[in-house]
Formats: sequence, structure tokens, C-alpha cells
Amino acid sequence: MKFEDIRRSLSTKSISGETGIQADIKSIHYRAQDVRPGGLFVAIPGHAVDGHDYIDEALDRGASVVLAQKPVSGNWKRKGAIVVVENTRAALSEIAARFYGNPTQKLHIVGITGTNGKTTTAYLLESILSTAGKTVGVIGTINYRYGGKTFANPVTTPESLDLQRIMAEMVSEGVTHAVLEVSSHALDLFRVAHCWLDVGIFTNLSQDHLDYHGDIDRYWLCKQRMFTEHMRKGPKADRALAVINCADPRGKALVEKLTIPVVTFGDHMAHDIHAKAVVQDLKGLSGTIVFPRGEFDFKSSLVGAHNVENMLGATGAGMAMGIPASQIQNGIKSLQKVPGRLEQISNLTGRNIFVDYAHTPDALENVLTALNALADRRIICIFGCGGDRDKEKRPKMGEIAGRLSDLAIITSDNPRSEMPMDIIAQIQDGIWKSSPKRYSPDELKSGFREKGHAVIPDRSKAICLGIRISQPGDAVLIAGKGHETYQIVGDRTIPFDDCLEAQKALDKLIGSRFKVQGSKVIND
Repeated sequence: MKFEDIRRSLSTKSISGETGIQADIKSIHYRAQDVRPGGLFVAIPGHAVDGHDYIDEALDRGASVVLAQKPVSGNWKRKGAIVVVENTRAALSEIAARFYGNPTQKLHIVGITGTNGKTTTAYLLESILSTAGKTVGVIGTINYRYGGKTFANPVTTPESLDLQRIMAEMVSEGVTHAVLEVSSHALDLFRVAHCWLDVGIFTNLSQDHLDYHGDIDRYWLCKQRMFTEHMRKGPKADRALAVINCADPRGKALVEKLTIPVVTFGDHMAHDIHAKAVVQDLKGLSGTIVFPRGEFDFKSSLVGAHNVENMLGATGAGMAMGIPASQIQNGIKSLQKVPGRLEQISNLTGRNIFVDYAHTPDALENVLTALNALADRRIICIFGCGGDRDKEKRPKMGEIAGRLSDLAIITSDNPRSEMPMDIIAQIQDGIWKSSPKRYSPDELKSGFREKGHAVIPDRSKAICLGIRISQPGDAVLIAGKGHETYQIVGDRTIPFDDCLEAQKALDKLIGSRFKVQGSKVIND
């Protein structure tokens, strides 16, 4: 690709040097250390570092053109051209799409945004589309995957350059339909600016990412732009369709603003897609999904009434893409689990142990409410809050855990640069209101009789003790990290998997207090 061909579509403020203007752009980069000779380097201002500080390094590595959004000084004139544009993130999105041949125009793409439920809805859609014989790719919080291959994904929605590259790889592998989780950061930072959606799903909105957005109103304004701005432009604007959760008041208000076609779903028969006769237990959900032209019975291994909304959203998107109801029904049934989303840890002790990603007040309340409706006995909740993230949610999550658990054990999540005890103290500000009795770890070793909470900063020890003092019939929820296989402490990332830690705790429990007879575990 000639840079001159790209430059015509950009709103350039200035061009310094002519060396690279007629150059063939062999690669595109936004990390200077990745630049190869003949490459285009786009200097992006970030939260921790600014790409403009690495322009000299990019040029030294052979960049023929650099895109910047502010004046650049340095000894660059003999090395390449500097092109200043209004916004380098927006420019990167446009250039990346063109460089990779506009792959999102060649795919049927569903974008899912909202605070909670994005990942589960994506898994449901993947199952529905696969059941319908489509070749599916998914990009989301847990990973990105297509063609039987799975790759690590460090953020929910990749940077625009990576996103376009992944979409191009999907096209080359024969993928026909892609499912994309769209974060508020991705919308605000132009990551999906040239990723054209056929269908957009809104799941719900509650408090999250306020460290970035400032307040929930600005967070919401960012989320709704996917529907009010992004889907109204581009090559698919004339056929784009929104699937909106109107059980959420913000979703209901959003529908009134939209000029693109809308399918509504929710908890009322007035919504286009809704459920009736729902039955739930710790083995899953069943009921009937009603849609404008009929209905079908569903059966799912997913646990918790909140997952009904995820099924309704996936059903709406499936129908928007022309998938028959019978194949949607089979797709819902085929999905056995979603990693780290009320994922049950199998055991023979009679305990109901779940790992869930719930890291927002609303998500934690949803899963604890679900368990309260289903569990036979007590609920033990083991959770923490991440460091360097929205601090306002910490006391709220403490209050929720204290109110909806018989025992809440506060521990570390990913403390990052913060001191774990500082985070825990902020959680305690809320938990004192709903569960004022505090147990020491030593007191808990002999169990607990009264509702209360405890503080055990070491997450491994917290999980071990929580499972150890549980009894058959109890539900133990390990919340906050879900699918994650690491813990971030300071500047270190260390291996840590809640599911593995729970299994270790169960092994210790069985080894010390139980013996196995056939397929049953009984007390010594």
C-alpha cells in the first residue's frame, strides 16, 4: 500500500519531510519496539506512556512514515516523514481497515456491549451460529478464537490494528460470522471505528470503569454511541439492527433515540422477545422463549435467572441474522458452560462451589441473588476488588456481599499498585452496614453459626478456609476473577486460578475429613 493513497483519506494538519510519502507501507505499528523497515508508526497517547516519546526509536528501526497528533521535534529529517493528524487513534483505525482489505465488510458481525453479560451472550451466539452451520469467530474478554484455534486476548476489545488483523485472519480461514464484545474503552478510543456491525446487542448498564469515565452518565453516553453513532454510518448502515434489553431502564430509553431498526427483549410480554414459565435450579434453566412469530421451549445448563436475559439477547441477534428458531433452541441447549461465569466445580462432597467473574456491584448482586434462590443452605462468598480501578464500587460490593451471604470473606483480587489492605478497608466500609459481625480466621477454623464476615488477604488461604468450613448443601461463591489464570500484584503477574485453588481446597478437605466409598463421600 502506498502511503500517498492512505494520506488522501486522512485529515492531515501538516507534513514534514518527503522521504516516505511515496513509500510502500509494508507494515503498521503502534508500538515502536515492533517497527520493521518500511513500516508506518502511529504515535498514540496512552494512559501510562505516550507513543510520541518513542518516535525516534521507531525511525531508528526503519519507519518510513510516522503519524503524530502533536508537533514533533528531533533529528528525524533524514529518516522519514512526519504526518500530523487530528487524532492518531482515529487515523489508525481507518488505515488498519484499509491495510487489511476492510475485512469487516466481508463478515456478518454481531457487536455486544453493556456492563455484564457480554461474554455469556457471545458464547451463546457462538453455539447458536455453529449449530446453524455457520463458521464462527469470537473476540472477547476470555480470548479470541476461530477455526479451532484459541489465542490469548489481553483486553476485551483489541486495539484497532489488532482487531482488523484478527478479522482479516478470520476471513482467510473461511469464517462467515464474527461475534465481538465491545467495551466502553473500545468505543471511546476508536478501536471499533471501522469495524462495521450487522447487529448490535445492549445487555445492561451498571457501575463499572468509573476510574476511566468519571461518572456513570459519561460511561452510559459512551456505551450508547455504538447504536446512536457508530451503527448509523459505514457500508452496513442501511441494514444494521439493534437488539436492546428493555428490562434495563437505560435500554428502554435508548430505544426512543434510535433511528435504526430495533428488536427489544426483556421481562415483559410487551417486549418482542421474552420468556415465560422459567424454572431454575443448580443444574440450569428451562422455560419458553416467546418471539413475534411463535415460541420455543428452552433448556440450558447455565445457572441463574440473569442468564435468561443473555439467552433472550442471543435469540434476538440470531433471529436478526435469519437463524431458524429450532437452531437457536438447539444452540442454547448445546452450550454446557461459560468459563468463569457461575462455573461449577465438580466434587463429591455435596457442596455447591462456583467461580464467577462478578467484579461489579450489579454482577455480584445478580449471582448472589441467584444462589439465594437456589441454595438449600448457607452461602459463603469469597471476593475482593481490583486495584487501580473504580474505587467507588468497593463499599457497594461489600454491602451486597454482606447482605446476601451468610459469610463473606474479603480477600485480594488483583491489587496491582495498591496495598491490598487499603482496598479491603474500603470494602469493609460497606460490609459493616450489612454484616457487622467480624470473625477472625482462627475463629472460623471451627466454623460459624452467625451471619458475619472475615478478612483473609491471601486469596489462596481465603478460598481454602471458605471451602473447609462449608458443609454439604452450602453454596460457596468465589467471585471477581472468573476465567483469569493470574494475579497482578505490584508489577508482577503471578499464576493464579480460582478453579484450581478451589480444587486444591477440595482435595485437602477430602484428604483430612472424608473418605471415598465408591462414588460417594461420607464423613469419617
